[in-house]
Amino acid sequence: MNAPLSNDPAAAAAPTPIVIVGHVDHGKSTLIGRLLFDTDNLQDGRLDAALASSRKRGLGIEWSFLLDSLQAERDQGVTIDATRLPFTLAGRGFVIVDAPGHRQFLRNMITGAAGAAGAVLVVDAAEGVREQTRRHAMLLRLIGVPEVIVVLNKADLLAFDPTRTNAAAAELGALLARLEITPRAIIPASARDGDNIATRSTRMPWYNGPTLVEALMGLSAPLLPVSGPLRLPVQDVYRQGERRFVVGRIESGRLALGDTVVIGAGGHRAVITAIETWNAPAPEAACAGQSVALVLEPEVVVARGDILYDPAHPPERAMRLATRVFWLRQEPLRVGESFHLRLATAEYPVRVTAIDAVVRIEDLSAQPGDEVPPEGFADITLACAEEVLFDAFRSGGAGGRGVLVDGYQRIVGGAPVLGPARRHDAIFPLDAAVSHAQRAAAKGYRGAVFWLTGLPGAGKSTLARQAEQQLFAEGIDAVVLDGDTLRSGLNADLGFSPREREENVRRTAEVARLMAEAGLVVIVALISPQAAMRAAARRIAGDLFFEVHIAADAAICEARDPKGLYARARKGDLRGFTGTDGSYEVPNAPDLGLDTGRLSIAEAAALLLAFISSAIVPVASETRR
Repeated sequence: MNAPLSNDPAAAAAPTPIVIVGHVDHGKSTLIGRLLFDTDNLQDGRLDAALASSRKRGLGIEWSFLLDSLQAERDQGVTIDATRLPFTLAGRGFVIVDAPGHRQFLRNMITGAAGAAGAVLVVDAAEGVREQTRRHAMLLRLIGVPEVIVVLNKADLLAFDPTRTNAAAAELGALLARLEITPRAIIPASARDGDNIATRSTRMPWYNGPTLVEALMGLSAPLLPVSGPLRLPVQDVYRQGERRFVVGRIESGRLALGDTVVIGAGGHRAVITAIETWNAPAPEAACAGQSVALVLEPEVVVARGDILYDPAHPPERAMRLATRVFWLRQEPLRVGESFHLRLATAEYPVRVTAIDAVVRIEDLSAQPGDEVPPEGFADITLACAEEVLFDAFRSGGAGGRGVLVDGYQRIVGGAPVLGPARRHDAIFPLDAAVSHAQRAAAKGYRGAVFWLTGLPGAGKSTLARQAEQQLFAEGIDAVVLDGDTLRSGLNADLGFSPREREENVRRTAEVARLMAEAGLVVIVALISPQAAMRAAARRIAGDLFFEVHIAADAAICEARDPKGLYARARKGDLRGFTGTDGSYEVPNAPDLGLDTGRLSIAEAAALLLAFISSAIVPVASETRR
C-alpha cells in the first residue's frame, strides 16, 4: 500500500469549502453579497439584477439579493436553501455555502456544512446569542468543522462602541468555550456598509484584529487524507462482458496495481489487477479524492455499501454504536425506535437502545433524558443486527459521518458515530458475591468515590495523598486515582481531544465505581474540566459519588505551577491547556468546596478528611445483614 504517487492535480487545486451560518435576520446573505462585491467576485449582470430587485421594493442596494436566486427568498426576506458560490481571493479558491438559519430549514444545513474546512458564524451584535446561535454552534461541533470565524455583524447598531461590542464578543466567546471551540477571530463588522469585510473599518480604530478576508485567507487549505488508511466505499458494481468493475470514490489512503484489499465485513481478500478509466490511459495507482473502477482477482462477491480497505489497517467494527445525534423530526426521538444508519454508501438497520445524555440548549449542559426533542442534541446508543464497519468520527475527518434515515428515506437526524457503545447485548455482568452493604457492615465504613476537580495546581493530588495517608492510619482502605498515574497506564492510549478527555473520565469513573463497590474509599484527582464530564462520572458511580471542588484562581495556580505546565502552555507547547486557553466549568453545587487559595494545605486536608469520614459512615440499611 505504499506505491509512489503524487497528489491528483485536480484535487490539489480543489477550493476550500466555507459554510456561512447564523440566526435568521442576523445578516448572512447581506454579508456574503457584500463580500462578493468588495472582492470583485460577482458574475456579470448580478449587480444590475440586485439593484433592479431592490428598486422594485423601494430599497437602496440590498446586498442579499446578489445571491438569493429563488423568488420565494426575496419575497420572504430569508434564505431557504443551501447556496453554493465559488469565490476567489488572491488566486485561492473557496466555495461559500450559505446555510439556512431558521429552524424549518436546519435540515439543509447538515448537507451544506458537512465537510466544510471552516465556518463563519454571523451574529447580530445588538441581539447577541440567540437559541439558533447556540444550535448552530452545537451543529458546527457535531459535524466537526475544524475552524470557526465569528462575525459580529451590525456593529453600527451599537454605534461602534468598543465597550458594548466587546461585551457581545465576550458572550460569544463564553458560548464557544463551553463547546471547546476556539474561534480564529471574532470580527466586529457592518456587512451593509462593508466595515471590516474586505477593508479595515475607519469607524472602529480600536479593533486591531483581522478583516473577514484576512481571516479567510488564514484558514488552512483542505488536505485530502492521502496518507491515511485506505477506505473505498463501494458505490456500485458493473459488468462488461466477462469483466466486473468495482466502482467508488477513495475517501482516504491510496491504492495501486497488485495491492491486496479486504472487502467489507466478510473479510474476503482480493488483488487489484486493473484500474480502469474512461477516455484516458489506465493509471497504475490512485489516491484519496479520485473515483476509480477496479478489477479484482479472484472475483469475490462485492456489493454497494461494502468498504475496501488495507488488511494492515482495518476499520473498527461493532454491533452497538455510541452516536451523537442532531434530531430533525418534529416528533421527539424515543428509545426503541428503528431507522437506517447511512454511512458513506452503506445503510444498516438500527434501533435506539439508550438515550445516554440530552443537551439542554439553554446552557449547553448534558442532562439525563428519556427522549430527544425536535432539533435537539443527544448522545444515544444504536444497536444493529449485523456488524457495522466504521472509522470513529473526528473533527475535520471523513470517517463516522452518519445520518439516520426513516422508512420514507427522509433524513431525520445527523448521527456521527463516536465509537463502539460501552456495553454489548451478549455481555451479562454478574452481581458481586459479597454485596456493598455486607462489606460496609463488616468493615464499619462504606466504599465511596470522592471526585476532586479543579484547575491544574489547585492542590488536588496533594490533598488526595494526605487524605489517603490519614485514612490508612485510621485503618480505612483508601486508594488515589491520579490523572497522571492513570494516563501512564490504563489511559496511556488517550490524548487530550474533547472525545479522549471524555473517555479518560469515563474509564476512571468505571474503575472508581468498581473499587468503591468492593469497599474501598476512592479519591480521584482529575481536572475533568467540563460539567458534562463530571455529570457522566456521577451517573456511572451513582449514590457512591461525591464531587469535591478544589478551588483556587488561575493566577494562584500558575504561581505554584508545580509541574511547569503553565510555563509550557504560555510558550505554546500545550494548546488547549486548562487554566490558560482551555476552559474550566466551575461546579455549581459541589458536595464540598475547598479554597486552597485561602486555606493552608493542612486546613484543607483536615476539612476533606472530616467530610470523607462523615460520608463513609454506613447508613442504617447497610448495617443490617
